[in-house]
Amino acid sequence: MAAWGRVVNNLGVLETSLRAGALRHDSDATDNTIGTDRMQNGLAQRAFEQLSGADGDANDLSKGAQKAEAPNAMRHVASLSMTKVADGLIDPKLMLSWLLTSLGAPAVFAGALVPIREGGALLPQMLMASWVQAMQRRKWAWVLGSAGQGIFAALIVLAALTLNGAAAGFAICAALAGLALSRAVCSVSYKDILGKTVGQSRRGAITGLAGSVSSMGVVILAILLMSGLFKDSRIVTAAIALAACLWGVAALLFSTLKETKSDPSKAKGANFKILKEDANLRRFILVRGLLASTALAPPYLVVLAGGEGQSALGQLGALVLASALASFLSSYVWGRLSDRSSRKVLMLTGIVGAVAMLAAVALSVLGLATQIWAMPLVLFVLMIAYHGVRQGRSTYLVDMSPKNQRSAYAAVSNTVIGVLLLFVGFAGGGAALVGPTATLVLFAVMAAGAAVAAIGLNKIEAAD
Repeated sequence: MAAWGRVVNNLGVLETSLRAGALRHDSDATDNTIGTDRMQNGLAQRAFEQLSGADGDANDLSKGAQKAEAPNAMRHVASLSMTKVADGLIDPKLMLSWLLTSLGAPAVFAGALVPIREGGALLPQMLMASWVQAMQRRKWAWVLGSAGQGIFAALIVLAALTLNGAAAGFAICAALAGLALSRAVCSVSYKDILGKTVGQSRRGAITGLAGSVSSMGVVILAILLMSGLFKDSRIVTAAIALAACLWGVAALLFSTLKETKSDPSKAKGANFKILKEDANLRRFILVRGLLASTALAPPYLVVLAGGEGQSALGQLGALVLASALASFLSSYVWGRLSDRSSRKVLMLTGIVGAVAMLAAVALSVLGLATQIWAMPLVLFVLMIAYHGVRQGRSTYLVDMSPKNQRSAYAAVSNTVIGVLLLFVGFAGGGAALVGPTATLVLFAVMAAGAAVAAIGLNKIEAAD
């Protein structure tokens, strides 16, 4: 019995020693984890401060959001960069239009692509806003929307590989409609998420940086298209497949965002009463609607340029390259400027856009529009203005919206803009019956009018 007692005692000592060792191991592992997290957060903080010009904590964020702001900002940059590359790879105005033509689909389907994409992404947001506002963590809406865009992009690839003619047109347009609805979910939720996780005066820099970074991927695609190495539509199909993957990865990364809970009971819901109550929002929507001319003008520049001497893929590559280079050179700059005064950015982009469109008209009148340098140069300047419009309008809307109504303001604004885009598109189509120069003159007047109207917007940023 005595021997058995000694065995039990020894086993007890051994167990105690093992537990002590395990505790020391767990403590060391915890210390290492904490040390790694601190190092990663420190790197993110330094990168965030350098990129955004941030100085101190953001007073408009909660304490928890302030601590997570730097790593969250880097997640924003990475996720947005991937989705913006995907947007460029599947651009309806260029990539999908070319793909449908190569598949032998009737021209009516190519003409329907932009209205499907823009209308589907903007018009449903009023219905979605209440659903988003009922969520405590709105990042899951964005994750769902990004994953949905990836799935519908994959369906476009499947249609391109298996169908031709009108069948391909119907299938691709249907998949694009699903993609647009998924995009609407991302759009209606993102401004709220951005406002909760990144402080005022650095939001423009973060979204602008994502625009510049993503443009390099699109530049590579444009160079490949112009190189002459690819003779058929397989490279376009492969680009759309890559877009599907990027949306999926972006959804996974965004799901790791550290978002503080929202109180759904404080949300007022999205309705048009906001327009009656907020005169500044009405003026902002007017400015944004007039600046839509910078997005609608590029096809008319292409008409003026002619381009019969280039291959189809070469023409596509030149258009993609002009847009991507403009985004690369200007998005980050526009973002930083928007943090100082998004109102002045909207004014400046209206002027730049109007000058670019009038320059195209002047070159056409002088008989220089078909020169190899003419329209590409004008298109480049116009796309710089367009990317400035995107940065300025996004930053201004987030900064002007009450904290608990960002989703509602975004939904109301985007719904009205969706209707205005349809109206402006029809107006442009009517002017096109007279000729592309008349259309560009109309669009230039709209852009100049936007610059004038933007003067009356409220000053939102402290540096304005």
